[in-house]
Amino acid sequence: MPLTLAAPAHSELLIKKSRFIGCVQPMQDRAGAQAVVDALWREHPGAAHICWALLAGGHSAAVDDGEPGGTAGRPMLEVLRHQDLDGVLATVVRYFGGVKLGAGGLVRAYTDTVAQALLTATKVPLQRLQTLQCEVPYALEGLVRREAAQAGAELLAVQHGAQVTLRLRLPEAQASAFVQHLNDLGQGRIGWQQVRD
Repeated sequence: MPLTLAAPAHSELLIKKSRFIGCVQPMQDRAGAQAVVDALWREHPGAAHICWALLAGGHSAAVDDGEPGGTAGRPMLEVLRHQDLDGVLATVVRYFGGVKLGAGGLVRAYTDTVAQALLTATKVPLQRLQTLQCEVPYALEGLVRREAAQAGAELLAVQHGAQVTLRLRLPEAQASAFVQHLNDLGQGRIGWQQVRD
């Protein structure tokens, strides 16, 4: 079962006068990863490189940011894969110390920085979430809200029109039982709609 991280974890290595500042953190998509990298550039304007790797389903990426091709992003991504992680962003900020490390040295530096951060990270099972949307008569809105709260579902949106439309998110493993339970309680008065995540 794939794992993700409960919270960000950090590391810092000094290799031949170059400083490598690493971070691994939970991340769901490339847009979020890019926002983190942009913030790192603002925080470290004097850095030589900010390399990163994202392993998040179809949103994976490996970026060398000016380091020789294949010496930073891809090796960082392999560390994440090797530990069976998903939904994780690894970033390494490098301050150049004036001594070239060579391709092998760079691969070791970037993989070690990510591996060190992962040593202190808390790993948790990755829970896939499913979004559900239903349409109910006004009389059933309270029932659906209570059952959703009891099931630990997150209420994403509510729209009041001819009927009430509720959008919920809960762990994929619980979704079908939750729908069946609501159908039983609603006695056929709950209409489910297909949702594209």
